[in-house]
Amino acid sequence: MNHLLAIRVFARVVEAGSFVKAADSLKMPKATVSKLIRDLEAFLHVRLLQRTTRSVTVTAEGARYYEQTAKVVRDLDEINNNIQGTQSNPRGKVHVNIGGTVATALVIPALPAFFARYPDLKVELGVSDQVIDLISDNVDCVIRGGTVTDTSLATRLLGKASCTTCASPAYLERFGVPLHPRELEGPQHIVSYHAATTNRLIPAVFQRGDERVEVTGNGVLSVNESNAHIVAGLAGLGVIHTFTYAVKAHLASGALVPVLQDWRPAPYPFHVVYPPNRYLSSRVRVFIDWLVEHFSTLE
Repeated sequence: MNHLLAIRVFARVVEAGSFVKAADSLKMPKATVSKLIRDLEAFLHVRLLQRTTRSVTVTAEGARYYEQTAKVVRDLDEINNNIQGTQSNPRGKVHVNIGGTVATALVIPALPAFFARYPDLKVELGVSDQVIDLISDNVDCVIRGGTVTDTSLATRLLGKASCTTCASPAYLERFGVPLHPRELEGPQHIVSYHAATTNRLIPAVFQRGDERVEVTGNGVLSVNESNAHIVAGLAGLGVIHTFTYAVKAHLASGALVPVLQDWRPAPYPFHVVYPPNRYLSSRVRVFIDWLVEHFSTLE
């Protein structure tokens, strides 16, 4: 038995909560993962994991073993990184998950500059507006909007984005320019946005002074992805309420026209989120530092 490999595999199973997810993230056959865990338990003469047909739970002994060995593995990774010189020249792959317009409008266009600075790094980019589990999906970091309520995760503020309400010229010519957000519940329909995970409609928030209005919408279309939301506005399917950075080019070209400009909510925060109990390798650290630097100009 490769003892160190078995410990690493055990840690991945604990973090993923599943043999299948652990095997996928490690790019190993599930049978190999299962055998390494069995060999490790036989070597220790103790059961580390309790298996059922539906789930995997950590035994009390397994929890203690994970807590003590995880630090050893992180220390070893840090030693290896220092020896290989990756602190000054990081290499490897960073697994990142971000939302649609954040990817297309902010991150992907700026990646050439990142790769020029760090030519030995690769980025595996998962693009989705659906909230994922960092641990079980084996992701190094994610960019999330709004307030981060999960206190088990480490966060860094990237910046705050303003919102703009807008529509295509053809749509405004047909329905007129709305003067109050409540008009968007009537003939002036807003393109609604529903959460990818829960399918719940997320209201558009408008604020002018002390007055706050939330509009869910009663339009012909709702979407669950941010790029599709913008395309719906461009197609004249309704008014959209979205981040200014995502429609900046369309506003400049005249493809979209701003409305209700005196009704703007407070700027919306974006954070980079990552697991605090996992060793933050140099490749992940420099990517997060680059995100903080890049997002500092967010409007």
